[in-house]
Amino acid sequence: MDDVDRSILAVLEQHGRISNAELAARVGLSPSPCLRRVHRLEETGVIRGYRAEIDPAAVGRSLRVFAGVRLMRHNRGDVAAFERAVVQLSEVVHVHHVTGNYDYLLQVEVADLPAYEDFHANRLADLPGVATVSSYVTMKTL
Repeated sequence: MDDVDRSILAVLEQHGRISNAELAARVGLSPSPCLRRVHRLEETGVIRGYRAEIDPAAVGRSLRVFAGVRLMRHNRGDVAAFERAVVQLSEVVHVHHVTGNYDYLLQVEVADLPAYEDFHANRLADLPGVATVSSYVTMKTL
């Protein structure tokens, strides 16, 4: 990977739907070599996909909460059971296995605080192996 590839990636991270001609102009290539580079980055797995960024409020998910989860035990079976279950929860947008005070940091998006209270009490706390959950409600995203 060279500086041109890095430039292509930087532009695509911000503008995933940009035309190849515009992308090529921004990174200083002609369209054909630019397209070959993009295809190579896709084929080698550097570019894993393209997504739409959705406004959570527009789809009834106005409240974003970060939940720190600690597990009771850390054996492979308990970890695997938790991971299989947590990725099935539609309210959980991102799951990160982390170091520090928590084992996992979850990004949860729901309609409002009562919806999060219900989610926390009836779904999240009941996942396999969960010892504690600490919730951090987002006031503003910059």
